[in-house]
Amino acid sequence: MMKKAIQYISSSILLSLCTIFIACSISYSFNGSSINYNEVKTINIDKFPIRSAYVWAPMEAMFYNTLADAYSNKTKLQIQKRNGDLQLSGEITEYSQINKSVSAQGYSNQTQLKITVNVRFVNTKNRTQDFEKQFSGTAEYDSSRQLADVQEELVQQIIDDLVDQIFNATVANW
Repeated sequence: MMKKAIQYISSSILLSLCTIFIACSISYSFNGSSINYNEVKTINIDKFPIRSAYVWAPMEAMFYNTLADAYSNKTKLQIQKRNGDLQLSGEITEYSQINKSVSAQGYSNQTQLKITVNVRFVNTKNRTQDFEKQFSGTAEYDSSRQLADVQEELVQQIIDDLVDQIFNATVANW
């Protein structure tokens, strides 16, 4: 009698689990965006001019290209020159370096490179999502090295971080 009761309980549990697995469906989007493509089809991304006191000229093109690539690769949005359903504009407002730490001898050990970008985002299909916001990214390097030796690598690293922040704020809705 006990054996039949155990079999009955086991069968009931198995049947319940199967029903739960069949009834539940979980949908994930791994492209990182939550865009309603029935409404939003295009995006225009303006150039982000450098408006900081300290300037490294290649940074403007690096930032624009990385930003445009992110939207092109992670969404189905078509990039156009103007009047997109989504619109991104702004400027690079800060490019600076500061001494981050000092050695026992009183010399700088680490230097921090910082980039700040002011972003204006307009969603013509849902104006409640519009914003103007600043995003900042930093990277550190050993002060024994010259900035010119590490600049391109660090700037790209910071830009990648900034683009992720901007992408998440505009279309990921995390």
